[in-house]
Amino acid sequence: MKEAVLSLVAGWMVGVLFGWLKLPLPAPPLIGFVGALGILFGAWSIEQFKSFLLP
Repeated sequence: MKEAVLSLVAGWMVGVLFGWLKLPLPAPPLIGFVGALGILFGAWSIEQFKSFLLP
């Protein structure tokens, strides 16, 4: 959880800096984040399924 909070804070700081300097954001469109979330959810699902079948 600590890593997630630190990552969020670092991302926020980069966003503020890029906004202040009026630079384009170095991030994919929102649909890219949705796709990455789907990949993470799929990997998590397989791990849960394995732990359910092989206790």
